[in-house]
Amino acid sequence: MEKNENRTIAQNKKAYHDYFVLETYEAGLELFGTEVKSVRQGKVNLKDSWCNIDNGEIFANGMHISPYDHGNIFNRDPLRPKKLLMHKKEILKLFGLTKQQGYAIIPLQIYFKKGRAKVLVGLCKGKKLYDKRETAAKKSAERDIERNMAGRNL
Repeated sequence: MEKNENRTIAQNKKAYHDYFVLETYEAGLELFGTEVKSVRQGKVNLKDSWCNIDNGEIFANGMHISPYDHGNIFNRDPLRPKKLLMHKKEILKLFGLTKQQGYAIIPLQIYFKKGRAKVLVGLCKGKKLYDKRETAAKKSAERDIERNMAGRNL
């Protein structure tokens, strides 16, 4: 495998169901050694994670990184807040936008880029129930169209 290739470790599919993703940003992830090893094994869960900004720094909360099997005393708390590494200008922009009603910063994906753990964070706006139904109806319609087109090509 090439070094430059992005290797996806975990995705937050629930985020796309619950939110409209308006913008995405790439952020570095500050991890300890045993956490990196655990991430490489794919033992990460982003399902109920979110980000908040404290004192000009951005943190990912609720991101579960399972303890490394051979980590013994060096293992960290799986749910500890993980610091994200972003430019100050981007953090301030996100801080201003999240102060508006209905916006949230959600981790969407963890991947390795050039050997470094990265997080794709999205500026998201919450979906209402009728939005979720509308999205499901569109997907269903697209599936039906694909099925019908595949049947005609036989």
